[in-house]
Amino acid sequence: MIGRRYSLNAPVPGEAKRLAAGLLPRLTAFERVREDHTLLVKRFGGGEKNMERASDASHRLATLRKRVRPVLEDVPPFEARITGIDCFERPTRGSDPVLYFAIESPGIYRVHQRLVEEFGAVADLEGKDYTPHVTLARDGSLETARDLVSEMGEIDPIEWTVSELRFYDPRYRETVGRVPLPA
Repeated sequence: MIGRRYSLNAPVPGEAKRLAAGLLPRLTAFERVREDHTLLVKRFGGGEKNMERASDASHRLATLRKRVRPVLEDVPPFEARITGIDCFERPTRGSDPVLYFAIESPGIYRVHQRLVEEFGAVADLEGKDYTPHVTLARDGSLETARDLVSEMGEIDPIEWTVSELRFYDPRYRETVGRVPLPA
């Protein structure tokens, strides 16, 4: 099915956004610097198993919301932490390298796995290949990326509790729905 693609993301705390903003002078060496910082949990976009065809974007999003909520209805808020800066030297898709905040979170893996079991995995990006991260920049010199990782790879951890997930529409670059996690 060709149609609008959505993702389900975990918001990151303001402390992480401030750290990313502080890195901006160093990130100008990359062609694409991410302004919005979120933690991708699952991509949706045309290949989900058991997903009826939606004729328009609003119907597709409504159907997706109805399908996701029961999958996550018993998932409590979970901890996540940014542990450093790293890079994908040769990412599976898109331009390289990709500089990112590395994430540790058993909870994010559990949520991701549940969603993959229900909707299927995007090949080479999800399931066993999933690496939770927050993209900072991409498409620059590999040497610059390596230098930044070497210089700034270890940071004071930033910890937070993920208490909701957000549907994101990349076409309009906006949040189009929320899934609160029960306390």
